[in-house]
Amino acid sequence: MNITTTFAARVLVGIACLGVAAGCERKASPALDRPPAPVSVVPAIAQDVPVYLDEIGKTVASEMVSVQPQVSGRITAIHFRDGADLKTGDALFTIDPRPFEAALRQAEANVGRDAAQLQQAEAALAQSRAAEAQAEANLARDVAQLDNANVQERRYKDLSEEGAVSKEQYDQVRTAARSAEATVRADRAAITNAQAAIDVAVATVENTKASIRADQAVVETARIQLGYTSIHSPITGRAGERIVDLGNVVTANSTALLTIQRLDPIYADFTATERDLTAVQQHMAQRTLRVEVRLPDGLDEPRPGDLTFLDNAVDTTGTVKLRATIANADHRFWPGRFVKIRLILRMRQGAVLVPATAPQLSAKGPFVYVVKPDLTAELRPVRLGQQQGDLVVAEEGLAPGERAVVVGQLGVTPGGKVRIVEPSPAGGTPGPAAGGRP
Repeated sequence: MNITTTFAARVLVGIACLGVAAGCERKASPALDRPPAPVSVVPAIAQDVPVYLDEIGKTVASEMVSVQPQVSGRITAIHFRDGADLKTGDALFTIDPRPFEAALRQAEANVGRDAAQLQQAEAALAQSRAAEAQAEANLARDVAQLDNANVQERRYKDLSEEGAVSKEQYDQVRTAARSAEATVRADRAAITNAQAAIDVAVATVENTKASIRADQAVVETARIQLGYTSIHSPITGRAGERIVDLGNVVTANSTALLTIQRLDPIYADFTATERDLTAVQQHMAQRTLRVEVRLPDGLDEPRPGDLTFLDNAVDTTGTVKLRATIANADHRFWPGRFVKIRLILRMRQGAVLVPATAPQLSAKGPFVYVVKPDLTAELRPVRLGQQQGDLVVAEEGLAPGERAVVVGQLGVTPGGKVRIVEPSPAGGTPGPAAGGRP
C-alpha cells in the first residue's frame, strides 16, 4: 500500500467518524415542543330563548287632539300652563259667554210667550167644544118639540077637516110646527159652526205646540252654544304649546288653540318586510305577540308591550306596518322619537348558547375552539343563530357542556395543547387560574 492510498483511507475514516458523532449529537438533543396556549373557557349552556325580529320604529301618541273652538268669541281666561299634564274634563279656555247668555234668555222668553198662547188656544178649544155640546143638547130638545108639533099639526088638520076646530086654530098649530122646524135647522147650523170652531182651535193648539217645540230646540241650541264657551280637555294627556293668548278673538271650527297628546299608553310604530310577514301572521293567529322597546341611547331595561295592530296591506316598498302598545306612565318614551323594537315570535326550547366572544370567522365560515378533556383544542365549525344579550345561539356544531374558548384564540392551534386560565379583570391577556399553575 502506498502512502497516497493510506492517507485517503484515513481521511475517509475521519469523515465517517465525524458524521457518526454529529448524528449521535442530534439524537441526543431534546425536542423543542410549543408550550400550551393560555385560554379562558366557558361551557356551552342549554336554555329556552326567544326567536325575534329586530326593527327600528318611532313612538306615536295613542291619542292626539287638536283643540278648536266651537263658537266664535274673545278668549277671557286660560286655565292651564303650556306642557301641563291634563285629565279629561280639565278647564282649558273660556270664551266670553255674555252674548250666548243673552241668546239663551231670549229663547227661553219665546218659550214662555208661546206657552201662554197655547193656554189661550186650549181655552178657546174647550169653549168651542162646550158650544158644540150645548148645540147638540138644543138640537135634541128642539127635535123632540118638532116631533110633537108635527103630531099636533096632523091632528088639528083632521079636526079642521071634520069641522071640530076652526081654521084659525089649525093655522096656529101649523105655524108652531114650521117654527120648530126652523129652530131645529138653526140648532144643526150651530153644531156645524161649533165643529168648525173646534177645528180652528185644534189647529191653533197644534201650531202653538209646534212653535213651543221649535222654541225649546232654540233654547237647547243656545244652552249648547253657551256650554261651548267653556273649553275642557277631551282626553287625558300632555298639553303642547298654546297658540292663542288672552284677549284673542277666535273663530268657530277654524282657529287651533292647542294640541293634546296622550302619552300613556304610547304606540311604537314599525315595519316588517313581506318576507317576515308570514311568520308574523302565523304566530299572531296563535296568541298576542310580545314586544320589547328601548331607546337607541338607553342602557336600561327594555319596556315590554303587546303587538296590537297589523296593517291590511303591504306597501310599495315591500313592507307592512305594525304597531305595539306599551305602558309609559313615567314618560320615558316621547312621541316622534326613534326606538329599537324587538318583536318576539316564539320561544325556542333548549337552544345551545355560548358567549358572543367565542365564535371566530374563517374563510369557511364561523368556528369555535372546543377544549377537549385531554386539554387539546378542536376547531369546531358552527352555524350561528340570533344573539341573546352577551350570548349567541349555536344552532349546529356544539353540545351543552362543551367548553368553548372565549379568550386567547389567537394563540390556539387546532389539535394543540391549551392551558385553562381565568381572564384578567380588564379583559386582556388571561391570568393564572385560581389554584392552578402559571
